Amino acid sequence: MTHTARRIGRSLALVLPVVLVLSGTLAVTMVPWADTSSSQILTASAEDVSVPAKPRAVQDVLRDKLVGEIQQGQEPGDVLTHLQQEVNKRPSLAEHCVGIARALGRAAVDAYGPTKAQSFARPVCDTSYATGVASMG
Repeated sequence: MTHTARRIGRSLALVLPVVLVLSGTLAVTMVPWADTSSSQILTASAEDVSVPAKPRAVQDVLRDKLVGEIQQGQEPGDVLTHLQQEVNKRPSLAEHCVGIARALGRAAVDAYGPTKAQSFARPVCDTSYATGVASMG
């Protein structure tokens, strides 16, 4: 008798949770407030939920900050001075100075036009600023 009771108990232990989950799911979908014709459907996605945002590189943050200064009306000559100060503070930025200065040259052309932008050229990062101006002009 105990052997049969154990078999029935094990079968129920396996089947009962499945039956409860399915009946609960069906019960929730059958309630009157679950409007199936609604176009507003909320879905949950596990895609990239637990992946934290990648931190931006220091040079990218600096480039965006300095380009923003030009876009806000600050003179490119002053912005180039800021670039030189940042490179002096953080020598690791020296390898990115050329790319940042070119971006500043392009932003200056957008803000001032090629002729006026060229007048702000300084020997920061060699001639990279001028190269950025020339590529846009």
